[in-house]
Amino acid sequence: MSFGTIQSRLTQLAVLARWLMFVVPMASAVGSLCALFLWALDEATRARFDFPWLLFGLPLAGLAVGLVYHWFGRSTEGGNNLIVEQIHEPGAGVPLRMAPLIFLSTIITHLFGGSAGREGTAVQLGGSLASAFGKALRLDSDEVRLMLMAGIAAGFGAVFGTPIAGAVFALEVLTVGRIQYEALIPCLIAAVTGDWVCQLWGVGHTHYRITFGADLPGFHLDILLFAKVALAGIAFGLISQLFAEASHGVQSVMKKLLPFAPLRPVLGGLLIIGLVYAVGTRAYLGLGVWSANPGDPTIAGFFDPTRVDGWSWLWKFVFTVVTLSAGFKGGEVTPLFFIGAALGNALAHLLGAPVDLLAGLGFVAVFAGASNTPLACTIMGIELFGAENTVYIATACFIAYAFSGHSGIYLSQRLGVPKTDFGFIPPDVSLRDVREIGRPAPVANLLERRKRKPRAAEPFLLSQKDNDVNSTHILTASDVGMVRIYLKPRDKMPSKGARALWSSRLLYRELVLEAKKEGMMNAVAHHTHYGYSNHGRVENHSSEISNPELTVCVEIIGHRADLETFVRRHGALLYNKVIIFKHLEHWSVDEKGDALVETTLNEPQADNDELRVG
Repeated sequence: MSFGTIQSRLTQLAVLARWLMFVVPMASAVGSLCALFLWALDEATRARFDFPWLLFGLPLAGLAVGLVYHWFGRSTEGGNNLIVEQIHEPGAGVPLRMAPLIFLSTIITHLFGGSAGREGTAVQLGGSLASAFGKALRLDSDEVRLMLMAGIAAGFGAVFGTPIAGAVFALEVLTVGRIQYEALIPCLIAAVTGDWVCQLWGVGHTHYRITFGADLPGFHLDILLFAKVALAGIAFGLISQLFAEASHGVQSVMKKLLPFAPLRPVLGGLLIIGLVYAVGTRAYLGLGVWSANPGDPTIAGFFDPTRVDGWSWLWKFVFTVVTLSAGFKGGEVTPLFFIGAALGNALAHLLGAPVDLLAGLGFVAVFAGASNTPLACTIMGIELFGAENTVYIATACFIAYAFSGHSGIYLSQRLGVPKTDFGFIPPDVSLRDVREIGRPAPVANLLERRKRKPRAAEPFLLSQKDNDVNSTHILTASDVGMVRIYLKPRDKMPSKGARALWSSRLLYRELVLEAKKEGMMNAVAHHTHYGYSNHGRVENHSSEISNPELTVCVEIIGHRADLETFVRRHGALLYNKVIIFKHLEHWSVDEKGDALVETTLNEPQADNDELRVG
């Protein structure tokens, strides 16, 4: 072995030791908090069964949670999506106050009867603590990204007792179709440590058992059962997509009906109470892991071959969508376990398949489709149920992932590798953008599309005979202006005292919100990943994500007089920032008319003006 090889291995050991020193304390803190959270969640569930009247306090509890987030937690409302965004585009980090807010609000949701989960809380506990550790240790942007991923792994592994699945989940959840291998070791250390510390506190996890195949000496593929599993996997994928789309759709409706956010949980609480009396049972409240009433449907009960339950999955679906879309806190994963296990039970009786096997497959496969993490969910199935049915577990998770479409419960996920090659999705966009893009008609023959040869770009002229414009239009142009404000991604609104230690609002976000309030035509923030600012050195990055050392550009479009008023009004915030004004023309096309007419209302005063406030 050469000296260079030995030196390289010693360097790797030094890096490993460094990450051990960084990650183990953080993951230990996350594991301890998760243990406290699981204990408190169990106590809240018992209290809900002991005091049934607590359900009637759900609207008021929702109002209290909504007001707290409105007053103190606006910067944390993104939840899991905020953490994913900070990993993709490092900025000011994840606020530390996210931890106590999500902890208490989730306990309140379960205490008063909301149908929610626990993974969201664990992931946010991990992300907020990881961000705080990163700031305290003065890690650079790349190391903070890895620390945040390790925080996700620690929280997920601790709350479910599945450390390997937690590590892979943190690597897989960021980008659909890609795995972030650079964080492999930190995530593994964090997930194992978080789960170990959680167990040291004496907190256990529910055990599920699939008896099918457990007594066989080795795996033997049953081709008929394999076909049934594949059919069930399609159903699991379709239901996971329906759940994600229903959650986002109902949330949008809630926002339109009640623009004031704290009122949405009030409406959601009233709807939950109404659903309880419409269905005639409280079995679909809370986690659904266990119940004080022996006849209630629970996740463990769906593994019982003697139980036939055809519609519990649908009722849990409805209760959970209403709860989370209204703004109650928690997570989607444990309700998805319930929905999947219940659906698996129903499909097993319909297809003539082993009940415990399909209940277990639904348990992990519906989550695989909804979160776009088929590998993590396959490993979770092996950790929870054993390796005897690995082929069936992988088949269900992979097919559910494929049939869940470009949708998901985490809209900040990036689309790295599309599931289907329809050619309408730009690269590396978020699932939120994919939903806004929509889905044009797919190519009729995918194989024929792959055989096509790329053609050189051809100019498109309005005078072409084969263009789609069948009539002439009137084009009207009016003068507008564009202001570009350059600032650092980490710049925050002014804060005083201890409040600044917990978190503060990002300046570029506040400028966009203020522009919206003042009726500007357009306001967006552009992040950058390569270049230099203010005559400084060129900043490079290992991957094309935003670089916190470069400026972020807030671009606002409106009439010049309005833009000047905006800059003057917010002069205290824009002190010593570089501000560029540029004249633009706003074109509007009218379908009426017989000719193409361009009208300029005003002559531009100047093409480019540089302003400095201060």
